Amino acid sequence: MAPAEMALVQSVADEPPAASPAIASALRTIETERDGLDCLMGAIGNGLGDAFTAAVALIARARGRAILTGMGKSGHIGRKIAATLASTGTPALYVHPAEASHGDLGMVQPEDVVVALSWSGETTELADIIGYARRYRVGLIAITSNPGSTLAREADVCLTLPKAREACPNGLAPTTSTAMQLALGDALAIALLEARGFSAREFGIYHPGGRLGASLRQVREVMHTGAQLPVVPRGTPMRAAIAEIDAKGFGSVVVVEADGRLAGIVTDGDLRRNVFRTDLDGLAVEALMSGKPRTVNPETLLAKALEIQESMKITALIVVEHDRPVGIVHYHDLLRAGAA
Repeated sequence: MAPAEMALVQSVADEPPAASPAIASALRTIETERDGLDCLMGAIGNGLGDAFTAAVALIARARGRAILTGMGKSGHIGRKIAATLASTGTPALYVHPAEASHGDLGMVQPEDVVVALSWSGETTELADIIGYARRYRVGLIAITSNPGSTLAREADVCLTLPKAREACPNGLAPTTSTAMQLALGDALAIALLEARGFSAREFGIYHPGGRLGASLRQVREVMHTGAQLPVVPRGTPMRAAIAEIDAKGFGSVVVVEADGRLAGIVTDGDLRRNVFRTDLDGLAVEALMSGKPRTVNPETLLAKALEIQESMKITALIVVEHDRPVGIVHYHDLLRAGAA
C-alpha cells in the first residue's frame, strides 16, 4: 500500500465513531426536556413563585389530604406525586376522574385539597370533580399550561406551567410537559416536607422495607450493650486487655476513665503495630490506646454509621451517651441489618 493510501486509512481509523441514531435521539430528548425545566425555573422566579407559595400554604393548612387527579399521562404523574407526598409527611391519594363520576367522589371530603393536572385545562373527565370541589368548598389547585382554561378559572390557586416544546418530533406525545409536571410535584412535596420539619426518622417509619428502610434504622437497634461491650478501665495491663478483645470478638477494646467516661480504644491494628515490643506484657492499656476514637450516638442512622466506617476504614464504632460508652456497633451488624 502506498504511503498516501496508508495515511488515509489511518486518518479514517482515528476518527471517532459516529453516534448511533438512538443515542442522538436520546440526547435530543433529554436536552429538550432540560430546556423545559429551565423554563419552569424561570417561571417560578417570575410570577409562578407566588402561586406556588399559595399552593404550599393551602395544602399545609388543610386538615385532610391532598387529592391528586388527572387523565392520561397527567394521571400517571398525579399518581407519582400522590405517592411522593404521602411518603414525605403529607397525606395524599390519587382519585381517577372518570371513577370519581361513578362514586369515587365520596373519597373527597371538605377538609381535603384537590390538585388537578391537565395540560390544556379543559379535560372533559375533570368536570365532575371540579364541580364537586366548588359545590362543597373543597380547596382546588390547578396545574395547567392554560391560565384561561376552565380548570384555571375555577381553581383557588393556579400553577401555570410555561409552554415548552415537547421532545416528541411530532410535538404530540407528552414528554417535556410531563417532566415539568413531575418536577413541580416534587417541588411541592419537598417544600411541604421542609415546612413540616419532616425528619429522616419519620421518613423511615414510612419506608420500613428494603435497604432504604434498613439504612434509616438507628444505631441503638443493632448495637451491642452490657456484658457484650468490650471495655476495661484505664490502667488495665495489656495482657488483660488482649484477653477482653479475644473474649468479645470485636477486634477492639474500649478504655474508660474511673468515672466511666470514654478514654480511648485499643484495636487489633494497635496490637499488630506493637507486636514486637519486648515490654508489651508490662504496659498499661493507655500506652497503646488511641485517645480520640470515632463515636456515634444511639440515634445515629445506620446509613451514617456505615458512611463513617467506610470513609475511615474502620470496622467498629463506639456508641456514647454523655461521654460514656453505652454500646458498640460493628460493620457486620450493618451488613446483617441490610444497610450495606
